[in-house]
Amino acid sequence: MSMRVPVLVISGSMGSGKTTVLSEASDLLAEASVPHAAIDLDWLSVMYPRQGPFGQQLVFANLAAVWPVYAAAGAQRLLVARVVEDRSELAQYRRAVPGAEIVICRLTAPVATMQGRVRSRDPGMFQAQGVARSAELAGILERALVEDFTVENGDGRQVTAVAREVLSRAGWLQAASP
Repeated sequence: MSMRVPVLVISGSMGSGKTTVLSEASDLLAEASVPHAAIDLDWLSVMYPRQGPFGQQLVFANLAAVWPVYAAAGAQRLLVARVVEDRSELAQYRRAVPGAEIVICRLTAPVATMQGRVRSRDPGMFQAQGVARSAELAGILERALVEDFTVENGDGRQVTAVAREVLSRAGWLQAASP
């Protein structure tokens, strides 16, 4: 029998702040002494030639390889950043992380904000594609509604407050006192 593994997927369009919020959420969990692993899953698919659309097969093969290492080292929860366009993708998470109990948070922000973030962080040759994909993906995710809850990560919100709200709504940390 496999152990129960709470998995929190931080989803959202390009530029919604998935990686930044993942990092801050990991810091908040560490501060609260919550044993966990945090992985930006996009980095588990970076290679050429590409392995399937958006590196999907490679991501989950790599996740299946690294999760047991994290679990053996004491991680009891898994926090990941990755776009989820369809709930059918969750079967791949469950194969890679036996016992996974998955909650999906979708970060939202105005399209112009997300595109500005993409422009800032991706100044290279694929910038225009990323900016265009940000708006396209925002629409896909808005229609798909695969998340369990959404958290606004637009202009003016502090990353610590956003990460704390994500963790609180997922039931991983108590909400901060007012």
